[in-house]
Amino acid sequence: MTATDTQTAESRRATLVAALTMSAGGDRQAFRRVYDLTAAKLYGICLRICGERQAAEDVLQEVYLIVWRRAAAYRPERSHPVTWLATIARNRALDWRRSPRGRVLTPVPTDDAHDPVDDALPADQAIVAVEDGQRLDLCLDELDERPRHAIRSAFLDGLTYADVAVRAGVPLPTMKSIIRRALIRLRECLNDDA
Repeated sequence: MTATDTQTAESRRATLVAALTMSAGGDRQAFRRVYDLTAAKLYGICLRICGERQAAEDVLQEVYLIVWRRAAAYRPERSHPVTWLATIARNRALDWRRSPRGRVLTPVPTDDAHDPVDDALPADQAIVAVEDGQRLDLCLDELDERPRHAIRSAFLDGLTYADVAVRAGVPLPTMKSIIRRALIRLRECLNDDA
């Protein structure tokens, strides 16, 4: 990552922090800015977890209602604003998945012209998918804070290893090692629970 890229990322962060801060005071224009800067990323998180477009859109709407009400709770010194927002989106989407309405999962269609007759997962596969997600959450919670944050940033927030390294203030090779060791521990945890 070049110095220019770092400056651009810091500028975006500052803009988003300012917009969240103003949103906490009820500024609707600032909240619109938060939405414009983050909706695509948060929708992607919701879609990945929910597995269907309509559910992801519904969850995303709930996410922004939560953000509007809780914007004053955001602390820039504790986390990047996208991380804070992505955590809300992820948790809300996982809540949807765990709810009765989210138990029967349907895959995200890749071709809008093709409309299968029944695109729902069989019940046994849906149950396994929910259980796998819950097991992964438990295993993530067993990691120390730094590797857990790195894994979530890289795989749930969609950041590159370089972005995660810059945010953590460590060299890229160090971050790659942290993530690699965390993935090994996650695999061991998931295999132990299986």
